[in-house]
Amino acid sequence: MNDTINWSDFAKVDMRIGTIIRVDDFPEAHNSSYRMTLDFGPEIGTLKSSAQLTLRYSKEQLVGKQVVAVVNFPKKQIANFMSECLVLGAVQGKDVILLHPETNSDNGLKIG
Repeated sequence: MNDTINWSDFAKVDMRIGTIIRVDDFPEAHNSSYRMTLDFGPEIGTLKSSAQLTLRYSKEQLVGKQVVAVVNFPKKQIANFMSECLVLGAVQGKDVILLHPETNSDNGLKIG
């Protein structure tokens, strides 16, 4: 187990519900990945992310899917793409299973 954190550490992580609205191939990435655009509602707007989801999901399966993402990380350059949020998933080797709400939720809804 990793180091424990306290409540104030956890409270700094801004996790929100977003809907994937666009998915493109990302051949420039080191590992097989997609480039995605996500809608986080009027407060946050749209953000871009890169994710290694190609083993489990097709582009068609991802468009319209709601997911959980961290929206307050600093931007990160991945190859020729600037990732603006971190889409969360359970990682098993190179396979990623997305975390998502059980029912449709408002985009931008805060996870707590």
